Amino acid sequence: MPFANFKVPAGTLDEKQKEEIVTRTTELYVEIYGERARANTIVLVEEVTDGGWGIGGNVLTLAMLAQSPED
Repeated sequence: MPFANFKVPAGTLDEKQKEEIVTRTTELYVEIYGERARANTIVLVEEVTDGGWGIGGNVLTLAMLAQSPED
């Protein structure tokens, strides 16, 4: 059974955007595995609270992600 797990910053996507992730991901699996995958594809969109994730040993926040590289 195909499974995709998207982790996104909390509050950055509306319901329509989450629906689009689910729909487009399902369609991608159907393109790869064929129509039989549609009924069994699971797509999970998880919202991570601000400061609840990091990269390179550093905690990231929405404010940090919003900064341009020059800031």
